[in-house]
Amino acid sequence: MNTARNNLLRFLCASGLIIVMAAALNFFVDPLQLFRPARLFAAMYSPDSRMQDAGLIRSQDFDTVFMGTSLAVHYRQSDIDRLLGVRSVKLAMTGSNSREQSFVLAAALERRPRRVIWQMDDWIFRDAPDIDHDIYLPADLYRRNAKGIAEYLFSGAMARESLWIVARSIPPLEPLVARLTTGMLFKFPIPRLDDINTLRPDFDVAGFYNAKKALAAFTRITDPVRSIYLTEGYDYDVMVSGFEHDAISLIEKNPDVKFDIYFSPYSILQFVAMRDASPATLKAVYDFSAYALPRLTQFPNVTLHDFRVASEITHDLNNYGDVLHHSPAIDLKVLSLLAEGKYAVDRAAPTASLDRLKAQVEAYRVGGVEQ
Repeated sequence: MNTARNNLLRFLCASGLIIVMAAALNFFVDPLQLFRPARLFAAMYSPDSRMQDAGLIRSQDFDTVFMGTSLAVHYRQSDIDRLLGVRSVKLAMTGSNSREQSFVLAAALERRPRRVIWQMDDWIFRDAPDIDHDIYLPADLYRRNAKGIAEYLFSGAMARESLWIVARSIPPLEPLVARLTTGMLFKFPIPRLDDINTLRPDFDVAGFYNAKKALAAFTRITDPVRSIYLTEGYDYDVMVSGFEHDAISLIEKNPDVKFDIYFSPYSILQFVAMRDASPATLKAVYDFSAYALPRLTQFPNVTLHDFRVASEITHDLNNYGDVLHHSPAIDLKVLSLLAEGKYAVDRAAPTASLDRLKAQVEAYRVGGVEQ
């Protein structure tokens, strides 16, 4: 009996020691840089923006926050800084909704940046769970409360990442460990901040972004079997509610922060697809724009840009990999347009760009485009 009890005690003590050692390792290495910027070990970064952003907010020195969805996630932070003359942190999250974006922005605004550049579109204001029921975003890491810190420090998976970062920091092991570090095996495979969620140098840009791809996507989403895609998330009342709760509320609470908000340059095919296959969805988009554009321009700390009418971009289908996502060349073009103030919405005529968009959509004919 005593032997069994002693063995159980030894097991519990050993288990406790391992857990404490893992927590100490995670605190010492701090792979997410949640407590401090990387100094003793080379910094490594994760492509999981919803997790990584919590660390970037705490570890980076910035005066500008760049937020958006997959339409903004491939931007290079160095390009944002160079073309806009800022010191930025890129917090864009693929597939993110306005609830997630507003929550992450609120955390970043605690660091007192001067400016927010916010890539916005109507789809982000879809129905979404509250933050504490969002299974993809670790809200407590942003809050840095006891629960979040405990889950971070006592994570076995995070301890594995910490060990790998330590191994990579040992000069004789660095080449081997670097070759073995991939996103398939580890959460933190990216060694350079500027490379987070950007396209690799060997990525076939022309092969991925071209008119053939864009037109194929148009054909796919206008097929009656698949056109239900065009209706998903487009509920006018829900969109307005999310817009007020997540965007307007954040702007109102931060009157000293300059918000540069831009509506993404979707390809013209996105709106034409709605026109041809889901007119009710297009009406919801138009109605939401008619509400949102004047609402945003009411605020003196907001500059609004509507790139949906930038026909030199949106009508050139070689810029797109589908009907939404544009090439890296357009990333640079958008930044240049922001710097120039081009396509800024006139406060005296906030819906003028919407009228231009409607005219472009009405006039466009897909049949005139070579497939």
